[in-house]
Amino acid sequence: MGVAVLFVLGVGNVVISLMRNIIPSKIRIIVQLIVVASLVIIVDQVLKAFAFELSKTLSVFIGLIITNCIIMGRFEAFALGNGPWKSFLDGIGNALGYAVILIIVGFFRELLGSGTLFGIPVLGDAIEKTGVYSIGYENNGFMLMPPMALIIVGLIIWVQRSRNKDLIED
Repeated sequence: MGVAVLFVLGVGNVVISLMRNIIPSKIRIIVQLIVVASLVIIVDQVLKAFAFELSKTLSVFIGLIITNCIIMGRFEAFALGNGPWKSFLDGIGNALGYAVILIIVGFFRELLGSGTLFGIPVLGDAIEKTGVYSIGYENNGFMLMPPMALIIVGLIIWVQRSRNKDLIED
């Protein structure tokens, strides 16, 4: 998912930046949506052609990249006012940040939800009660459900703002 966003945001920022002087302001959002949708379709088709199982796993989430506020926000806030190279770097940087958050969220969801990392048991065996299971730990099935991803992102924001008070809005 992170690689898909990296491609869409990096290439999309460059395309919008190159077109910034010819896009009428009244239709700029529509043009941005067309650029994002086109790039997402390319990603979806490439996944279906070369990584079909991954395409099935990600399924609807690839299409949701179109509505991702990070992408539209970067187009609007940066690519429309800067050159292609700066826009490309901005897109890559923001997409990498997005990917890091996805990895952090996935790490905690898998670790606390099933006791594994990349499918390898790391907390012990829940059935034989080894590792942390021997002291009474139980996997939290709620961690594997979609709402938990939002709760983890909320916790990341809370920790970050607790550490850096300048991030708190008035």
